Amino acid sequence: MTPEPLRLGTRRSQLATAQSQMVADAYTERTGRAIELVGVTTFGDVTKAHLAQLGGTGVFVSALRDKLLDGEIDFAVHSLKDLPTKQDPRFTLAALPARHDHRDALIAPCKFADLPPGSRVGTGSPRRVAMLSALRPDLEYVPIRGNADTRISRVTSGELDAVVLATAGLNRLRRAAEIAQIFEVEELLPAPGQGALAVECRADLADIVAFLGVLDDPRTRSAVAAERAVLSALEAGCSAPVGAYAVDDGHTLNLTATVVALDGREAVRKSTAGSPSEADSLGRRLAAEMISEGADRLMGEHSH
Repeated sequence: MTPEPLRLGTRRSQLATAQSQMVADAYTERTGRAIELVGVTTFGDVTKAHLAQLGGTGVFVSALRDKLLDGEIDFAVHSLKDLPTKQDPRFTLAALPARHDHRDALIAPCKFADLPPGSRVGTGSPRRVAMLSALRPDLEYVPIRGNADTRISRVTSGELDAVVLATAGLNRLRRAAEIAQIFEVEELLPAPGQGALAVECRADLADIVAFLGVLDDPRTRSAVAAERAVLSALEAGCSAPVGAYAVDDGHTLNLTATVVALDGREAVRKSTAGSPSEADSLGRRLAAEMISEGADRLMGEHSH
């Protein structure tokens, strides 16, 4: 008897479908089990509001979680940075596959430094606006929404001079050839969890949890746990942009995080290192140090 295919719930966007198919193929290759994709439309996909107004995280996640609870799908694949940092006990992150490129990318006719003053740069992310403003306060940053295709077409049509997107997403869409520049973490610290995918299922289905676990990458898991702990600890008072990036080399976990004022003029940036097994407390401690150095003041200015 061939087991029934497992049903993988995915948002219908081109990027989400590409990511989910990659994960499905990896499971089939590793285990021989067939996986079928089930498209789900989420509130985040249909609303026209800016993500910052929607509360950012969670808008793409709840519809997929409803389908998990209803038993219409067996598991879901999310971009980790879309997932709220507070874990819902009804679900478990059964696998965090090896992370892809964590960096941000520029789509433009030239490098960032060569954009003429006053150029219009599109991004939907307050984090990117703040960090780019610190590098080039002479450019105009325009909030945009829509999928990667839509955003890139606004550059090719001349409506915008550049857009900034996640490198991982462009790679997954096979659009890497259009990248003019990849920002190193010294210039733009990524969003916590950027480039990582999360495989989520119901916590009470032990056999599915165990099956999905074969793709889990422990070093990715510890790195993003530290990044998300920083975000979680700062979120208490933080509407200012947060960047965090950690690397687990197998022995030591190195973590850097920053909080940036929205205009890019001030930032608190700190690094620390510790044992990968203490990823969560490492992130929380770093957040506490950042707050003691004034990160909360940068946040407070934006919380009204």
